[in-house]
Amino acid sequence: MIRNLTQHFTDRYGADEVKTWYFEVWNEPNLDGFWAGTQQEYFKLYTYSVNAIKSVNTAYRVGGPATAGAAWESEMIEYCHKNNVPIDFISTHAYGVKQGYLDEFGNSGTVLDKNPMTVSGDVLQTRREIAGSSMPNLELHYTEWSASYTPADPIHDSYHEAAYVLYKLKQVGNAANSMSYWVFTDIFEEAGPRYTPFHGGFGMLTIQGINKPVFYAFQFMNRLGNMELANNDSCSWVCKDAAGNVQVLAWDFTNTHPGDSVHNQDYYVRDLPSKSKGKLKINITNVPDGRYTLEVYKVGYRSNDAYADYLLMGKPSQLTKQQVEQIKKQNDGSPVSREIITIKATAPFSREVDLRENDVYFLNLVKL
Repeated sequence: MIRNLTQHFTDRYGADEVKTWYFEVWNEPNLDGFWAGTQQEYFKLYTYSVNAIKSVNTAYRVGGPATAGAAWESEMIEYCHKNNVPIDFISTHAYGVKQGYLDEFGNSGTVLDKNPMTVSGDVLQTRREIAGSSMPNLELHYTEWSASYTPADPIHDSYHEAAYVLYKLKQVGNAANSMSYWVFTDIFEEAGPRYTPFHGGFGMLTIQGINKPVFYAFQFMNRLGNMELANNDSCSWVCKDAAGNVQVLAWDFTNTHPGDSVHNQDYYVRDLPSKSKGKLKINITNVPDGRYTLEVYKVGYRSNDAYADYLLMGKPSQLTKQQVEQIKKQNDGSPVSREIITIKATAPFSREVDLRENDVYFLNLVKL
């Protein structure tokens, strides 16, 4: 079956296209909710699958073990090495909560982990395991990750998620070849479709296509230039592009969760005003002389915070078309300010803005 499926992909899309794909074998075989067999039985499944795929084209990339919680990586590498089984990458998953094991409906409750290295610590450890293995050059792909592993967790809808994502990716650095946020939209039917807005779904967008705060975290990252500038701060990136434009993405992540006594399902559904963290001071030296448009974008409490507007509407079980359009308009990612400035190379570019808990700022200096 796998060989025929791979041949079908090749016939339909062409080998050059399929060579860009990553074939990941199974999903979370270390959880009995997804795999009833043993680790060795999974390795047997992997062997049959990788051989079937490679029989169509040896250049096709295949990997695993696609486990939950960064498990089985060393064992997977050792098995493939000892048995001469092909493997092109390691893949696994990590989430930032405790409790709620396979809790699709949020009934048992999740708790955001207070460990500052949750998720990112797993990624760094996996990279170390690969580096110390018999296959030290394997690619590493985290094919699922976010703050929470249930599609019924309101942290996904909260403005806290945007800062959380940036904080974790900065910690990870270049340890992983990819970090695949789970998932694009709330249109997600693994445990059956959901019909209510802001139900804590995995997505960056609601089922109505409303952008959640985390959507803008990824949009801002996408808008960074391809050259990262020297910067020792742990909560920002400063970049520039070929046209000479400069971008700053800076954030505060503060884990305000009260701890194990309260579930995410009770905490993040509330109106959670953010406290002041003082001033964010930005200084960039050696910016070339010239006139620039300075655009400032922001995500945080009641700033591109669609869930807060939903709360102000009284949390209706259904949104009318007019309400959807109103929330979208109020959270469309428009800059909070735009001005023309002149920069002299002899003086650093400086800017100071008010910073609150879990605020995210994107500054875009566009050369005129």
